[in-house]
Amino acid sequence: MGRRGLSIALCAASAVFAWHSYLTGNCPAEPWIDARVAGPFICRADFPLSGTDNSLFAELAQLQQDVVRALGIRPASEPIELYLFRDQWTYQRYITQRFPSVPYRRALYLKTNGVGRVFAYRSSQFEVDLRHECTHALIHAALPMVPLWLDEGIAEYFEVSPGHRAFDNPHLNGVRWAARFGMVPHLAALERHGELSQMGGTEYRSAWAWVHFLLHGPPEARDELVRFLSDIQNGNPPGLLSQRLQRRMPDLERRFLSHFTGWRR
Repeated sequence: MGRRGLSIALCAASAVFAWHSYLTGNCPAEPWIDARVAGPFICRADFPLSGTDNSLFAELAQLQQDVVRALGIRPASEPIELYLFRDQWTYQRYITQRFPSVPYRRALYLKTNGVGRVFAYRSSQFEVDLRHECTHALIHAALPMVPLWLDEGIAEYFEVSPGHRAFDNPHLNGVRWAARFGMVPHLAALERHGELSQMGGTEYRSAWAWVHFLLHGPPEARDELVRFLSDIQNGNPPGLLSQRLQRRMPDLERRFLSHFTGWRR
């Protein structure tokens, strides 16, 4: 999925810069004509936000709480800057001029100068893009690192609206169909992927499936996820989540299949 998020840490600086940017207007040059704060997100747009669905900003304000609750991590202590563009042309011009080495995506998460920034333009997938990239931003504001597959799987989970996360994600039907034939995504193979270029549609679906299992499957699965992320957040070597899950649940694949063949509203 070519639009997916891109996490790039270029250098470190104080997160106070983000608040200073918001208060003084010291941000990448552009005729920003409207601004809004939604939870930890400082939003600027080159179009009037009065015509934007207020429920989207309410969702963004709630997103951090949902991520923290689901993953058991501490919330980010730094604000995240969000830049919204009226159309693809203005967005692409802006990104090309300021980040010429970054591969084009329909929406982007970047971390530059220690500040997390999300960029997106109004399209038919605008809300999905925002939820996906803002999830990346929240994760990287709270954790020093996270495996690529897990980063993308969590973003895939939270990119749909809250009421559709558990039962109505577009990935669900394909994963459920495969489970009926005993097909389990190879988690250890996902863990070997370290570049976004290695993540295609199948990999995104598989990453989402494991995250869904971790959040909605056996209690031991979510407990191991929370412990894994806690180790990362506290600076402890986390090891491989696949190995931790296998030790905790020797019948891991059977339980994965049982979860999706039996998953009903």
